[in-house]
Amino acid sequence: MTKPQSIKSPDHERQREDFDSRAPLGKTILRRLYSYMLKCRTVEERIRLLFRQGRFSGNYFAAVGQEATEVGATMDLLAEDTIAPSHRNFVTHIMKGTPLTLMFAHIFLRKDSPDQGRCAQAHCGYAPLNIITPASTIAAQLAIGTGVALANKMQKKASVVVALSGEGSTSLGLWHESLNFAGVHHLPIVFVLENNLWAESVPARLQSAVDDFSIKAQAYGIRGITVDGNDVVAVYRASQDAIRRARGGDGPTLIECKTYRWYGHSEIDPAKYRTVEELEYWKSRDPIPAMERYLQQRGSWAESWKEELLAEFDKEIDDAIEFAEKSPYPDPEEALDHVFSFSIRERELNRKVWAPQISSSE
Repeated sequence: MTKPQSIKSPDHERQREDFDSRAPLGKTILRRLYSYMLKCRTVEERIRLLFRQGRFSGNYFAAVGQEATEVGATMDLLAEDTIAPSHRNFVTHIMKGTPLTLMFAHIFLRKDSPDQGRCAQAHCGYAPLNIITPASTIAAQLAIGTGVALANKMQKKASVVVALSGEGSTSLGLWHESLNFAGVHHLPIVFVLENNLWAESVPARLQSAVDDFSIKAQAYGIRGITVDGNDVVAVYRASQDAIRRARGGDGPTLIECKTYRWYGHSEIDPAKYRTVEELEYWKSRDPIPAMERYLQQRGSWAESWKEELLAEFDKEIDDAIEFAEKSPYPDPEEALDHVFSFSIRERELNRKVWAPQISSSE
């Protein structure tokens, strides 16, 4: 299989330098916020279904329930901007324009994926679109994103970095080092903290003694705000304002988005540590039907439009799954590529040397 040659960022108007976070959002932006949330939910629920069907091996870390934060924080980034995601932010690939064919090739660990089948599910970046590869080391993406922001500033680029992490990351040194360095050097980066109340099986109250994690920004001399992470309009406004400030030289912002993940830490986590009452409360605050009501109040909603979107998304996902399942697995010898300085010639030599021994041992 070959990768699509035309890779583009999502269509959007370039961010206006005079963005007013208090002005009403237009119909086009509101509908795009909704359609992206619906697409992210549809993609992740399909991935979860594929896992339960045994269609791919490994694991997955869904952000179902957190779509307002995922979409609101990353929609309308410019092509030259960078996302530093965690393992739970796989759907931010959609926001940056990674084709679903490549995303599902990654889920199936196939050679045509952006990482050529090397990384565990949801630990995938994409350099052509400035998406940093998430690390299994919690908060490591923040340090890399901070480094990119430093490089942008040194090169006098008007590019920003949006770095995402969960509230559990705030207990780690990498989180402190990243925010401290960004604050000291006044870097063009926005830290989005998804406070979904659980760091794997550890509740937020055992992570920190404060109610609003955004107060931690004061320790680094940067701006900190807390928003309703299930209100996509609120997240979008806060993020666009923070991005504008970063792009204009006003330094970093820490945005705490209070939200909730519906499922366990991963697909192999039954999440028995949570109460039914807690889950039902947060499901009642589902950001997708909330946005449907918001659009309806403004005369911008039609059930038929949602049905059209779902049909479009399902078709795109079906095509992506077909592409992924037809894509080959990488050769075992390719595990050494990009790790050691093996040339193609050296790799072929190793294949000839080791293949007979492998065959004879069988």
